[in-house]
Amino acid sequence: MGTADIGAGTIAVSVIMSYIIGSIPFGYVVGRLHRGVDVRKYGSGNIGATNVLRVLGPFPAFLVLLGDFAKGAVATAWGFKIGGPLMATVCGVAVVLGGHWSVFLKFGGGKGIAVSTGVVTVLMPKAVVILAVVWVVIVALTRYVSLGSVLIAVLFPFIAWALGGPREYLPTSVLIALLVIYKHRSNIKRLIAGTEYKLGQKVNSAHGKDNNA
Repeated sequence: MGTADIGAGTIAVSVIMSYIIGSIPFGYVVGRLHRGVDVRKYGSGNIGATNVLRVLGPFPAFLVLLGDFAKGAVATAWGFKIGGPLMATVCGVAVVLGGHWSVFLKFGGGKGIAVSTGVVTVLMPKAVVILAVVWVVIVALTRYVSLGSVLIAVLFPFIAWALGGPREYLPTSVLIALLVIYKHRSNIKRLIAGTEYKLGQKVNSAHGKDNNA
């Protein structure tokens, strides 16, 4: 089935629902339910799994990582089911936008790595394997999660191009990569300055939204 086979109303509802699914702030929800903590006020100030790990520990971080990954995968799989590759990419971009700018957090949000990984896993599972290996190596060597995230974002469009696939995938990979890099701009500044947080580093004071991965 392609987008020509479904109605405009179905397309609109699917895109809106994908954005809303992406907007679910699992980091905020888990922090509140686990310890009554707003993770935005501690550590790096971000709602992603890395900051949740820093503030609350491994199990809450795993829940956030799983939730963020799942919302990307679910929205993209739904788009694929109703409208093939084109609708999958549209819903995928919508869910990523929700993760970046959540309607539930006054359009604040995370850095989008986990939700983007969910999207890419449905669209290009081979690309995820390659990017995951690169990310693990970079983070293992440097302990900078943000550096690994930025580097795989840069590599993603090239890998998508090399792997081929539906024509919609390459521009989608470029857009997702640009969004991730944009959301990591403060991290890039700190990496250059040598003040970026490392994986496992404990930070207990609040730093607002100038945050980590």
